[in-house]
Amino acid sequence: MSSPTVADAPQKGFFGHPRGLSTLFFTEMWERFSYYGMRAILAYYLYAAVADGGLGIPESTALSVVGIYGASVYMTGVVGGWLADRVMGAQAAVFYGGVVIMFGHICLALPGGVPTVVLGLVLLVIGTGLLKPNVSGLVGGLYSDDDTRRDAGFSIYYMGINLGGLLAPLVAGTLGERVGWHWGFGAAAVGMAIGLVQYSMGRKNLGSAGAKPVNPLPAEHKGRVLGRVVGIAALFVVVLGGLSVSGALGLDGLVNVVSIISAVLPVVYFAVMLSSKQITSVERDRLVAYIPLFLATALFFLLFEQQPNTLANLAEADTVLQVFGFEVPASWFQSINSATIIILAPVMAALWLKLGDRQPSTPQKFVGGVFFVGVAFLWVVLSKVVVGGDKHLPLMLALVFVIMTVGELLLSPVGLSASTKLAPKVFASQTMGLYFLAPAMGQGLGAQVVKLYSVDNQQVYFAIVGLATIGCAVLLLVFAKGIKRKMHGVL
Repeated sequence: MSSPTVADAPQKGFFGHPRGLSTLFFTEMWERFSYYGMRAILAYYLYAAVADGGLGIPESTALSVVGIYGASVYMTGVVGGWLADRVMGAQAAVFYGGVVIMFGHICLALPGGVPTVVLGLVLLVIGTGLLKPNVSGLVGGLYSDDDTRRDAGFSIYYMGINLGGLLAPLVAGTLGERVGWHWGFGAAAVGMAIGLVQYSMGRKNLGSAGAKPVNPLPAEHKGRVLGRVVGIAALFVVVLGGLSVSGALGLDGLVNVVSIISAVLPVVYFAVMLSSKQITSVERDRLVAYIPLFLATALFFLLFEQQPNTLANLAEADTVLQVFGFEVPASWFQSINSATIIILAPVMAALWLKLGDRQPSTPQKFVGGVFFVGVAFLWVVLSKVVVGGDKHLPLMLALVFVIMTVGELLLSPVGLSASTKLAPKVFASQTMGLYFLAPAMGQGLGAQVVKLYSVDNQQVYFAIVGLATIGCAVLLLVFAKGIKRKMHGVL
């Protein structure tokens, strides 16, 4: 994107917000439809018996693979942000990322076994890395730094994400579980195609935001630098993929490698940005303040992104699915989070506007997000106690997703907004990529944590993780004022 400030005159054409927000709202809605539709059935497809059309991978390994896939998707956001900042601009990155995502889902829709699944997931990782950080960065680029509509705009944008997330399990999940796994993946491909058409038609509403790279490579160096980047990326994918497919590394080894990378990469990236001579002392202080917020986000997503693995497994294996005589597809539980956001996001957006300067600070909102996701895990324990060891009642499990959503609304859209406000100008899109390393770290480490989970020990697992998370929320609250000082006026 060009900068975190808008280059054009303020607009009020979309619910009092810039018209470009409409374009990005629907683009992300369809991209998330494709992502959440695929994610709703991925674990089931991986560990379903071959006779049932699945791949027959051991359940524990399949749940970890879902976690490292999510981590990989977010880690490539760093590269996507760099390409936008230095080569193509955010607008082009979003378009080409969507094209690659669509082809990834098409690969999953083909009944080619492990090879097409691996190729599809690799394409999804690459495409999402291009699209995800840059479409969010473009939202920030529609507002000036002091525009009080900013947090509300991100909340509305976040509602678009979750409209896609609501529809996806209902459509792709139902097709996958009831008709065939590849039908569900095919629906995800169609969703991304619709998103691309909509984005192309509405792109003019974005104006100059993200039209050009903010810190372009010198023309004489572009070919050499791009060649190195592409070469290194291709070598990494080929070597890692080859070791996995050949059995030399194995799926468990792949999980471990990605987990390590997800933990190390943010440390390296923070060090590079903090040591840059292109940022001011105020910007450096803001980056320091961003570190505890980043860690809080990682912890939040370590729990929150267990929806498609441990909680999906609970829904399928240990929950009563008969509701008024109808057997609910287990994947439908993954629509609850999005449905709750659609209901509550406008309320939260209106609340922040109403409070204005009196609203809680960004660090305090993060405290609330971490606290509620910890409470959600403790609710799983309560749910099991209520039924006395029998299967979870559908309403009780549904409330786990609702409680998580309260935490998400406090942390996630505010985190996106804070990233654009705290970003050094020369690292605008790359800071959005850095933000997405937080869920990458959370899911990468979560891929190790979920190895401790089983249906039989679920109460101990959810109790320990939930209590530890609430303890971290208290610790963040203690340091909230100090963090706020380092933010130098950013709300």
